[in-house]
Amino acid sequence: MEKTIYLQLEDGTIFTGKSFGSNLEEDLVAEVVFTTAMTGYIETLTDPSYYGQMVVQTYPLMGNYGIIPSDYESQHIHMSAYIVKEHCENPSNFRSQKNLDDFLKEEGIPGIYDLDTRALTKKIREKGVMNGRLTKRIPEKPSFSSLSDWKIKDAVKNVSTKNIYQVISGLSKFHVVLWDFGAKQNIIRKLHALDCKITVVPSHTTCEEILKLQPNGIMLSNGPGNPKDNPNIIQELSKLCKYNIPTFGICLGHQLLALANGGDTEKLKYGHRGTNQPVKDLNNNQIYITSQNHGYAVKKDCLPKNAHLSFTNLNDDTCEGLSYSDFPGFSVQFHPEACGGPHDTEFLFEQFITLMKRRFSSCH
Repeated sequence: MEKTIYLQLEDGTIFTGKSFGSNLEEDLVAEVVFTTAMTGYIETLTDPSYYGQMVVQTYPLMGNYGIIPSDYESQHIHMSAYIVKEHCENPSNFRSQKNLDDFLKEEGIPGIYDLDTRALTKKIREKGVMNGRLTKRIPEKPSFSSLSDWKIKDAVKNVSTKNIYQVISGLSKFHVVLWDFGAKQNIIRKLHALDCKITVVPSHTTCEEILKLQPNGIMLSNGPGNPKDNPNIIQELSKLCKYNIPTFGICLGHQLLALANGGDTEKLKYGHRGTNQPVKDLNNNQIYITSQNHGYAVKKDCLPKNAHLSFTNLNDDTCEGLSYSDFPGFSVQFHPEACGGPHDTEFLFEQFITLMKRRFSSCH
């Protein structure tokens, strides 16, 4: 039997929908964000960067090609709740192993559908990202201060690997340490395809521990939350930059690398979440369409002194990439490993390989 469920925003707005997925046992509070991606809901569901958030899909129908475990970006769902206009109960896809409703039930994640996602998205665009409460009870004169005061805590710690592990390719030309702040599996897949031996390390790993692994390069992964909530990582990363190891940062990794080098970050009004964000490469004036998922950005007026702007967002002119002058490092705010999404910027992985080749040849 379908149950009515309510989404209550911190500004007092209430949306009514129906429950699917896991049964909502008690009220749930999280940050409400939207993504404009028309495909890739499997990757969205399993992206660790959505930790602590309720995700609204602007595209109306979700679940039509089912759930395909080989497309997961991580082993589990990390978002708090999933909000859609309509969900498909009978998907049509030869690769599908289950439907969306069953997947949410297995993962213990509540879903809400038959809700006006268009009105909800417009509300977030106008007023900015807000916290929200999912509840089965009809809201009556709630205390909204409890909603506005709520914050995501220990985001990176909760999604990072707990143990070091390795992924070895056939040739293993280069050894890359992937510093896991909530890494998407497609980063590992791309590095593996380029014949890299990958050692994945937890977020609490120190500079000294990484140096002992003797990497040819360091990959700083994506991840959830406010980058400034990770002072220990920033401190260790600042030390690591002095060792001249080729470094490539993506999304949260991009922000942390900027903070480690004296830059600053800020929270965006409603972030960039989707697969159609246009960015401009300032080195050659080429324009790429990119996949993005972030709520924070590096401030353009507070860039690190040792960095120059390499990419910018054509929608709002925010910083989308940096290159560093005193060590072989670069970073981007978007996802060059995107799946599903555009593959325009996959060449950045080749750029990372080139940096490691140069470093290797200069040492021999």
